[in-house]
Amino acid sequence: MSAYDVVIIGGGPGGYNAAIRAGQLGLKVACVEGRETLGGTCLNVGCMPSKALLHASELYEAALGTEFATLGIEVKPTLNLAQMMKQKNDSVTALTKGIEFLFRKHKVEWIKGWGRLDGVGRVVVALADGSQQELQAKNVVIATGSEPTPLPGVDIDNKRILDSTGALSLPEVPKHLVVIGAGVIGLELGSVWRRLGTEVTVVEYLDRICPGLDEEVGKTLQRSLSKQGMAFRLGSKVTSAKVKAESVELSIEPASGGEAQVLQADYVLVAIGRRPFTEGLGLESVGVVPDRRGMLENNHHAAAVPGIWIIGDVTSGPMLAHKAEDEAIACIERIAGKAAEVNYGVIPNVIYTKPEVASVGKTEEQLKAEGRLYKVGKFPFTANSRAKINHEAEGFVKVLADERSDEILGVHMVGPSVSEMVGEYCVAMEFAASAEDIALICHPHPTRSEALRQAAMGVEGWIMQA
Repeated sequence: MSAYDVVIIGGGPGGYNAAIRAGQLGLKVACVEGRETLGGTCLNVGCMPSKALLHASELYEAALGTEFATLGIEVKPTLNLAQMMKQKNDSVTALTKGIEFLFRKHKVEWIKGWGRLDGVGRVVVALADGSQQELQAKNVVIATGSEPTPLPGVDIDNKRILDSTGALSLPEVPKHLVVIGAGVIGLELGSVWRRLGTEVTVVEYLDRICPGLDEEVGKTLQRSLSKQGMAFRLGSKVTSAKVKAESVELSIEPASGGEAQVLQADYVLVAIGRRPFTEGLGLESVGVVPDRRGMLENNHHAAAVPGIWIIGDVTSGPMLAHKAEDEAIACIERIAGKAAEVNYGVIPNVIYTKPEVASVGKTEEQLKAEGRLYKVGKFPFTANSRAKINHEAEGFVKVLADERSDEILGVHMVGPSVSEMVGEYCVAMEFAASAEDIALICHPHPTRSEALRQAAMGVEGWIMQA
């Protein structure tokens, strides 16, 4: 039986980052992952391939529509969907191979198989050849991630009724795609196919899109996506789906109750969220019990059972790759005897639609519910010179600061490249900066980032560019 300081079950962003950090700290470490490639959902069938298609589809639409023509570039593009999918797959392969290289560099052993707990300090791995390998570990990190949440009455076959994985690899451009769920995954993938020529209808149970978003940002995003041609049916629920030869027939009812309607589509994407993946993990062998939401509870990443650690999507907090990475680092450093902490109040959130959405910290709705007094600074991209020159002046930056101390409490943006700019405010909030601190920092001109400064100026009412 092989013995390790740390065995990590799962090779996604939580697991592979935990393995690399353990290797850096000199721990003997193994990562158990049954996929043919490392990287988990994020690299293989999630974040990375979706970004490849978002980028490609944005360029295609820019060339196909008026954007290129306005710039004086006259082309007649032809969509080669097979090549678009190939470049996506090639990029993903390069990234997953990169993790294999990092494992070798930091002396991480990748055990290719599916792991389960077999009592405290023991992991049994089912290998591809049908045999089993037993591992002994002083510490076991559970980093098994999440899976798409199923919808009763709508059976996913990844032929006509798709989960996010199926929607990333369609062999044709759908005529009509119905997306069930107006969350991040549904809006991003719906955006891809709409740009490629699909009629897209989004059905959402709630009366708004992306319920965790700042309400003003959510409304702005919905208006923009509607203007681009995406149709929304909010306050609606799908009760059944019947697959026919080349179509799907959906039964849709008002969420509050009422008469059902039939909606026809040639493909349906079920994107109502994700749930922790804990099936077959042998949790009962160590006495770890999921809570009512299926989450595994932890205290500073440690389970109640000594030697068992929990990170990423299987536990509480936002299901985000960078949150899992932060937890991975903190968890391994705690195992190594170091002090480590994750600041859950400063984990950014991004939606990679066009315009993009990025946020960090509290929303206005949360601050109101807490009874906390705050000030608002808001600056539109229509007044930002770089955004106007680039014909991408949709959206705004909004800064929320404490009324008395001026400490930045939350920042919410919708607009061009905001995913790349929110990091400035993450740094500011980690250092408990005030809005005035950002307002007094020189930003390069002309850049979109000037909007960050102008919004901070707006907290005290001295915006200079609008």
